[in-house]
Amino acid sequence: MGYVTTDDGAEIYFKDWGDADAQPIVFHHGWPLSSDDWDAQMLFFLAEGFRVVASDRRGHGRSSQIATGHDMDHYASDVSAVVEHLDLHDAIHIGHSTGGGQVARYVARYGQPQGRVAKAVLVAAVPPLMLKTDANPEGTDISVFDGFRQALAANRAEFFQAVASGPFYGFNRDGVTPSEPVIANWWRQGMTGSAVAHHEGIKAFSETDQTEDLRAITVPVLVLQGDDDQVVPYQDAALKQADLLSDSTLKIYEGYPHGMLTTHADVLNADILAFIRS
Repeated sequence: MGYVTTDDGAEIYFKDWGDADAQPIVFHHGWPLSSDDWDAQMLFFLAEGFRVVASDRRGHGRSSQIATGHDMDHYASDVSAVVEHLDLHDAIHIGHSTGGGQVARYVARYGQPQGRVAKAVLVAAVPPLMLKTDANPEGTDISVFDGFRQALAANRAEFFQAVASGPFYGFNRDGVTPSEPVIANWWRQGMTGSAVAHHEGIKAFSETDQTEDLRAITVPVLVLQGDDDQVVPYQDAALKQADLLSDSTLKIYEGYPHGMLTTHADVLNADILAFIRS
């Protein structure tokens, strides 16, 4: 564990577990969480003999609460700073939700050009573009994201509780029993971060067009999403990702929610492991 300081003064916290000579897997968390959201994956892949690395996005978790740079360009360059500091090669990059956008931009702009990336995995990821526009009529209306911003500014603690106990894990679905510890852990991670980073991060994950990032990626990419994702609609995300990527494998899980890496970790971990070893 340690910190890397970026060119603009952000201190990025990272975890680095396992044999330094083992193939690295780098995990990229979703909004508004931290690297702690990858516990079930990091422990699993560590036990499988991989080196596992994860950082807290600027303004999130234990990284510094810097007031600037809460956009996909800085997210990707911050990842590059960690990867170069650790001198990682032949790495697998796995991103969930906003972290999937971070992976796409990092791989396209840094990882591939530097020859550091072997494969990538996008899990319920936000690319190519969440926002509804004339060119993306299937997207989500700006009023939804404005509502997120208003709710966060009014009472971030209540907003985060509602997200975690409702749509994120599908705990609002009939027949699903909510896990109070899972809800509390989501809330804990969110409240550890910066309100300004979370507020500005909504624009980053919803309005960043990553069509060209996806088109630029040539390494093999596994695309995973549940068809009951209430946060990132899979028709406007995973299906389009698979179409834009030059070398993709797509898997849609029936009934799985946005937070399926937690609720269905055993299934996801096995599928990701099989892809890495293929």
